Amino acid sequence: MNHYETVFILTPVLSDKQTKEAVDKFKKLLKNSSAKINNNESWGLKKLAYPIQKKSTGFYFLIEFQSEGDVVQKLEVELKRDERVMRFLTTKMNKDHFEYAEKRRVKLSKSA
Repeated sequence: MNHYETVFILTPVLSDKQTKEAVDKFKKLLKNSSAKINNNESWGLKKLAYPIQKKSTGFYFLIEFQSEGDVVQKLEVELKRDERVMRFLTTKMNKDHFEYAEKRRVKLSKSA
């Protein structure tokens, strides 16, 4: 099993309930595909570097998970189909990336 990290941006016109619904949809898809979710974070509403769909802000979310490669393909198809998603990026985490993410998670949990 490989470690992956997906960051996606949801359109800013959604309510809190709608954003939670969208994120839960993707988390449920991962769990149903036997992926193990290591971490998920909401980074909140942020300004975009350039306008996307005539919008200058978006809700950023991060999901770190462990799975087989075919699960990533299923997730990306669903992200493409969902009109609430403006952009997304999935990366395969190497050893150093994974260790950095672990340290970052521990640091965030201590400060909270």
